[in-house]
Amino acid sequence: MRILAFLGLFALFACNAEERTPQTFVEEDQHTAAPLSLPAYLDCLRTEGRMHLAAHRAGPGPGRPENTLAAMQHSYDKTGAFLEVDIATSEDGVLFLHHDDRLERTTTGRGIAAQTPWSTLRTLSTKDPSGGVTAHGLVKLTDALAWAEGKTVLELDIKRSTDYDDVARVVKDADAEERIILIAYSLNAAAAMSQRLPNSVISVPVSSVQELDEVHTAGIRPDRTLIWLGTEEPQFALDAALADRGIETVFGTLGGSQSLDRQWAASGSDHKYAELAEGGIELLATDRPEAAFEILTSAGLAGTSHPCRYSVSGP
Repeated sequence: MRILAFLGLFALFACNAEERTPQTFVEEDQHTAAPLSLPAYLDCLRTEGRMHLAAHRAGPGPGRPENTLAAMQHSYDKTGAFLEVDIATSEDGVLFLHHDDRLERTTTGRGIAAQTPWSTLRTLSTKDPSGGVTAHGLVKLTDALAWAEGKTVLELDIKRSTDYDDVARVVKDADAEERIILIAYSLNAAAAMSQRLPNSVISVPVSSVQELDEVHTAGIRPDRTLIWLGTEEPQFALDAALADRGIETVFGTLGGSQSLDRQWAASGSDHKYAELAEGGIELLATDRPEAAFEILTSAGLAGTSHPCRYSVSGP
């Protein structure tokens, strides 16, 4: 069987980010490396039984606030994860990375984010998970897409203040349509996103294989469909049925005080991350990307490992 690897979207993580070499999906039994698409990588995860990670809100930690370049760089360097980020809109129409309706929890600002102009937002400092003020500022979507190019995939969680048309414009201007994942919470939202960005992978929830037909009838391409299985039970039977249709799934261990991430951390049950991969999940959205990556790597189940591993290429 041909061995597939991923180049162009990612780089091999190393301690010194400046020493990374550009990478791409390649077919290693060919003399000439052939770049493959994001859907091809997801297919490889499914057929080879591997699981990739998505760092929730880019993977915040001490000194690296959520939705900042500092968090993105750290998660990428340590795990090569996809990065889930939240897309808000300023009063004057600038798209930027921010989760809450208000500014107080994660920045030094006050008030409603959507009612604040970018000229003010750009002066704010962000806060890490413990509330400590850092030197890191808010990040425009354009800058996040530019940073991610040649490194990893951004998963875009579009907030209520943000118009799909504006997201599509920024994504297309950055030539990033095929290196993002759009998060939809309903079939109608997925259809609206697909109309604007038909070449992007879209994460959409379904509760049965029958609902998958509705997804495709709504215009979402099968090879751009990623099914969201929620955050409570991984639904391995549904995952297997979807796999029979050539469809990949994403599950979340993220969330509040009762999340699986927190439960497993408290009980010393990190081995359960490997069980998700063994059960057929292709993409895991997590608040603990480093812990999950360590387990998956030890078990040989990480998406970055053979045969869906990163492959170093020449300049």
